[in-house]
Amino acid sequence: MDISIALSDNHYTRAITQGRVHPQGARFLPTTVHPSEMFWRQLKYGDFDVSEMSLSSLLIAASKGDHRFVALPIYTSRTFFHTWILIRNDKGILTPADLKGKRVGVPEYQQTAALWSRGILQHEFGVLPKEMTWFMERSPEKSHGGSTGFEPPAGVVLNKIDPKTNIGEMLVSGELDATLLYLNSKNLVDRSQIDVLGHPNIEPLFKDPFVETRRFFQKTGLFPINHTVVMKRELYEKHPWLALNIYHAFVEAKRQADTDASEAIQSMMETGALQLGQGFEAQAWQEQAKKYGMKNSRPVLETIAAYIHEQGLSASPIKIEDVFAASTMDL
Repeated sequence: MDISIALSDNHYTRAITQGRVHPQGARFLPTTVHPSEMFWRQLKYGDFDVSEMSLSSLLIAASKGDHRFVALPIYTSRTFFHTWILIRNDKGILTPADLKGKRVGVPEYQQTAALWSRGILQHEFGVLPKEMTWFMERSPEKSHGGSTGFEPPAGVVLNKIDPKTNIGEMLVSGELDATLLYLNSKNLVDRSQIDVLGHPNIEPLFKDPFVETRRFFQKTGLFPINHTVVMKRELYEKHPWLALNIYHAFVEAKRQADTDASEAIQSMMETGALQLGQGFEAQAWQEQAKKYGMKNSRPVLETIAAYIHEQGLSASPIKIEDVFAASTMDL
């Protein structure tokens, strides 16, 4: 059985995209796609049998009755997204609390990285989404929210960025004070292209992201999940055995990647190429946060589901059991 699958160019999926790992009883036909474009294509057109998927868009879609996809507890992208926030250093932003009242860009309001950052800004630093003015780059036609019925939450001021410009240009010109996420890799969805970190007035909000990474992880035990893996429900219902076989294929691809990464991390730490803070993140990534399976990830999944409802992007709380394959709930 041939199965079309779309994945980003990711260390943990490379054994699959390179054709070295397949699920028992099936063969993957892989396509490598930038995540922004992949999620748009999958949500709007259903291009692939199996794909990576934005966790927030998946949960939001399910909360609105869209159950075209069944999720598997495989997490191909995880990081501490709030440490990616960029600011203009001439706008009086010295701490996260200084984002109140500021003009903040975001490629897409509902995307997972933005969702995590807003939730952490609220719960860790007391900054509510409604206390910032938002500017969104993606158009309804090219956004993930265009397929999930996105509407700005009550109390949130959200402006659409003119198609003739983008987040990068607005940061450089001073029309934006900050952005939660900056994407300038070429794809069909995102428009920004400038290397903004080369600009003297643009820098990370957290000057030492590894210090903040360590603080947040040690306090909460949460390593945010960005992408999961989904299969079309019709495929799952026709061949329910595929869910666990696909899961095991990803576990094997991860095992191969972990072996390579552990050796590389050890070598870099021994030579001093990897510093203490970076070593902490790498160790957390390897030893705890990148584990697949529902039991290891449930607190993180329940946190993002709660953030979605809290931020007004779902009418009611989302149950994880309504989104993930039943056969994977005890993994």
